[in-house]
Amino acid sequence: MIRFAVNQSVGKKPGQSFWRRALAEIEIVAGRELKTQLKRQGIALKNSEISLALVGDAAMRRLNRIYRGKDQVTDVLSFGAHDQAKNFRFCGPEYLGEIIIAYPQARRQAKIAKHSLDSELSLLLTHGFLHLLGLDHEKSKKDAQLMEKLQAKIVKSK
Repeated sequence: MIRFAVNQSVGKKPGQSFWRRALAEIEIVAGRELKTQLKRQGIALKNSEISLALVGDAAMRRLNRIYRGKDQVTDVLSFGAHDQAKNFRFCGPEYLGEIIIAYPQARRQAKIAKHSLDSELSLLLTHGFLHLLGLDHEKSKKDAQLMEKLQAKIVKSK
């Protein structure tokens, strides 16, 4: 089971059971579909841990500006421990990193897509988690296709 901690400063808080269910689906599908890649990276999802943060638009815009050079709100950011090894040297090998979701942006996107906020949060969690596993849709067309396929499988399975 993936262990997690949630820090939420805005919006209605989804319960621990919501995150647990969402992460269980990610663990099953990603574990099956990325088995070889995870093994090569030495990642065992059953023993992994992540941090989740739900923040407002201003905080997300600031983070996006600082870390991606884009002065705008984005929906999700991921900071993978494998990418930031020198900054996470006091964390164990099971720590995958942090996923930050802009709660107001998720709410807006859910409304536009005409689905529930829970569905949008689940999609953003999935997207962020796949980044923690090393996939990057902005650098690789292959990763973009794989991420899209996995996101669809994970969200569909819920």
